[in-house]
Parts: sequence; C-alpha cells; structure tokens
Amino acid sequence: MPSRPAADDPALGDLSEGAILKAILTRTAPGTYTLLGPGDDAAVVAAPSGSVVATTDTLVHGPDFRLAWSKGYDLGWKAAAVNLADIAAMGARPTALLVALAVPRDLRLSFVERLADGFREACAALAPGCAVVGGDLTVSDVLTIAVTALGDLEGRAAVTRDGARPGDVVAVAGELGHAARGLAVLFGRFRDGDVPIAIDPSKLAAGESGAVSAQLRPSPPIGLGPVAATAGATAMMDISDGLALDARRMAAASEVTIALDRALLGDDPERAIAGGEDHALLATFPDGVLPPGFRIIGEVRDRGEEDLLCDERPVDISGWDPYRDWDSVSG
Repeated sequence: MPSRPAADDPALGDLSEGAILKAILTRTAPGTYTLLGPGDDAAVVAAPSGSVVATTDTLVHGPDFRLAWSKGYDLGWKAAAVNLADIAAMGARPTALLVALAVPRDLRLSFVERLADGFREACAALAPGCAVVGGDLTVSDVLTIAVTALGDLEGRAAVTRDGARPGDVVAVAGELGHAARGLAVLFGRFRDGDVPIAIDPSKLAAGESGAVSAQLRPSPPIGLGPVAATAGATAMMDISDGLALDARRMAAASEVTIALDRALLGDDPERAIAGGEDHALLATFPDGVLPPGFRIIGEVRDRGEEDLLCDERPVDISGWDPYRDWDSVSG
C-alpha cells in the first residue's frame, strides 16, 4: 500500500476524537452475533447458548511489540489473534471483540486505519462471524492495545485446563517454535545496538520470512477449539508463553504429570518447548480420540514428582514471564 501524503495522513494530535473514531469505525464490519454494534454506549451481542466466554489481553509497545518491526495491520491482526485463541482454547466460538486504544498524539491516522483493517481481516480469516463491536480511545505516550474477546459455547461445557486424566494423550494443533524463531531473527538481525530497526526483507534467509510472519501475524487454529470440545477434549489451553510453561500449568491444574516425547515435537524441539506466541492449542484427549488437525506429542500420567517431563527427564525451561524476562526485550 503506497504511503499517503502528509496532508492526507494527519497526526492523531491534529484530529478530534470523533474524526479518529469515524476513520476506525468505517473500516469495521458487522458480525454474525452483532445485534448492536459501535456507536452507542455499549454493544449488544447475541449469546445463543445463554453463556458468554470472556477474556482480555493487552499489547504494550516495548515488552509486547516494536513499531520498528510491526505495522499497524500486523498489530491489529495479532491483537485479534491472541484473544481469539484464548476463546478457542475454552472450546468456544468467538463472537465479538472490544478494542481499547491508548495512542500517542504523533501517530498517523493511516496507522490506526490499518490497525482496524488488521482486526477486521483477522476476524474474517480466523473466526468468521466475529467482529469488533466497540471499545475506547484515549491518549498515551505509549501505544497500548487492550482487547476483550467474547465467545459462545454453543451448548457445550467449557473445556478448562484442570480436566486432564492419567491415560489421556497430549496433543497440539498449530505450529510450535515458529514465532520464537521469528523473534530470534528480529532481535538478532534487525537492531542497531539496542535500537530496533525496520525489517529489510532482502536480509531474510530462506524460511525466515515465514517465521517472522508467525511472530508478527500469528494464525492460530481458532476453528479447532470447538472441534476439540465436541470430540471430547478433557483439558485445553492456548500456548502463549511456551509449551514448557503452559504444559506445566495444565499439569498443575489437573494434578497430573505431563510427559512429552521430543521426537514428536518437530525439527526444532528445543524451540518448540521453550518458545511462545505461536498460540497453538494444547489439549488432552482420551486414548483413541484424536480429532483432525491435532497431533500427539505426549501422554498424561499419574502425578509424580515433576509437573512436566520430556523423554523421561525434568524440563528446566521455564517459559516467558514478563516480570522476569523484561530485561531481554527492553532494549
């Protein structure tokens, strides 16, 4: 998309709140579940099953993304995708997103327009029928994107992380380690000292472009959440902080031990275990039950001394923790 002349692309600080909201809202689309969309004090969203699944997530410039690497469209897509994945991990179908933006005054109008495009097109591609139905806009020195996602269980019980049982298989849907590889490429190649610099596609080796895309614009298997629930998943969660940490969380909640098989984790098992932000779905199923789109990576055992094993050994990888790992991304 060609850049717009400065006169046609004003800074947000030169516009009224109404003008900014109009530019954003003209790029949204109604969803299947939207009974009343943006424009009133609150939206109205259908809940056919009579219950609503809700989640929220916040992306902040610095620890969560860098503007040197992420365009407005990427951020809209990613902010939608990470929340849609949490809804899917409960076995629900996403129905609506509420988006709150805190934006610097010097940000250009075209940036928030493309942000809105990213939200709209991520919903269309990953969760058809889901749409942005409202939100909030304010001013901040730090660009912050806060999203609340809603979902419908369609009459099913929610699939939580505490239902894994000894004898279940452990399975995953989606890629593992690709987003972590993409982040390693960004931090390893597109920095001048501690300052992130714009991505130069010509400097990406074969295979790296897909990994960078997996980090900046993830495509989790949202539709497989309801599929897993219908098939009888006993536990499920979104892998956002790395397989090691999230599998431990599931094991602790279910009071079991999860044993992974390294040979089933792909070509880069270390990155598959340690990396995060692929937003794959981690699920457990009764032995003999495995819906299409899932692949087995281990088994559930009676509770032992460790929450998590890989090839019968304890896993010493902890996963992503923003309070502990802040220094690694704060440059």
